[in-house]
Amino acid sequence: MSFTSDGNESIPTDFDDVVQQVSTGTLAHQRIDELLLEAHERYADVDEGLLAHYIPILGQVEPDTFAISMSHVGGTVHGAGDCHHQFSIQSISKMFVYALVLQEHGHEAVHEKIGVNNTGMPFNSVMAVELNNGHPMNPMVNAGAIATTEMIAGKSAAKKWENVREGLSAFAGRPLTLDDEVYESESEANERNKALGRLLKSYGRLDGDPNNAVDTYTKQCSLNVTAHDLAVMGATLADGGINPVTGQQVVSADVCRDTLAAVATNGLYERSGDWLFEIGIPAKSGVSGGIVAVAPGKGAIGAFSPRLDMAGNSVRGQLAIGHLSRALGLNLFASAPDSGR
Repeated sequence: MSFTSDGNESIPTDFDDVVQQVSTGTLAHQRIDELLLEAHERYADVDEGLLAHYIPILGQVEPDTFAISMSHVGGTVHGAGDCHHQFSIQSISKMFVYALVLQEHGHEAVHEKIGVNNTGMPFNSVMAVELNNGHPMNPMVNAGAIATTEMIAGKSAAKKWENVREGLSAFAGRPLTLDDEVYESESEANERNKALGRLLKSYGRLDGDPNNAVDTYTKQCSLNVTAHDLAVMGATLADGGINPVTGQQVVSADVCRDTLAAVATNGLYERSGDWLFEIGIPAKSGVSGGIVAVAPGKGAIGAFSPRLDMAGNSVRGQLAIGHLSRALGLNLFASAPDSGR
């Protein structure tokens, strides 16, 4: 048993001589269209939650837009509602940029610098950084995401941004474009993220210019996607890094495993524990109203509805994905007695 710098025991990770076995079951995809429609109809009239007014342009969106899409690892994509409505990806980008950084730098280096543990605090918390000696803790909160984005390959800010855009486009299977209006609105309202960047720099957690890191992070959050895109992006992580639509190997299977582990424990911020307990699959939300949930070896669900709970997660999106997780048997922790007894 080894120990961390604070004296706590760390989890052993020296399993290089062990052959990893993978068993993820199958997806009952024959009923997906029926179940997507059922979930959409069941929750379309839910009007709880608020828009993300702290980003001015997100407070002006149509609140009743609602979309659910699902991509099977075999390449089929299904949808109900406004599946091709475009919205900014926001914090969902964090999981895919994290995957790109893992692919570039490897498991150990990224784990040491970014971490994977939940802060138990809001996604933009400054206190979480201060209480942990400047460590960002995990890549799904803003401090961790800024530090992760700064690790993207590229000798200039422009090159780093292009690598982010190209990488996320590979996950989506199509070129993603920047929403200039969202980018400008967020740039005018991201003083807290700039402060987080400078705080990380003061602790030696960023190597480059913190303003450039925050700017690139703001751009990645402003990329336009659809619920259909989110489903395909998530299904790429569900299928060992192979985009199920294009067939491109975007990242390795090991990167997918590491990314989904970090998402499972942090993807819905301080509600992540409740989500994993009730729904049982890794999911990442964004304050524009998007959610992507991934069932390894099976596929992924992309949902969009802009009314949010107090933690910043889509209310309808959570309900719809929860319904589908139960109906399609996606919960990673569910099992039934062995029928061979």
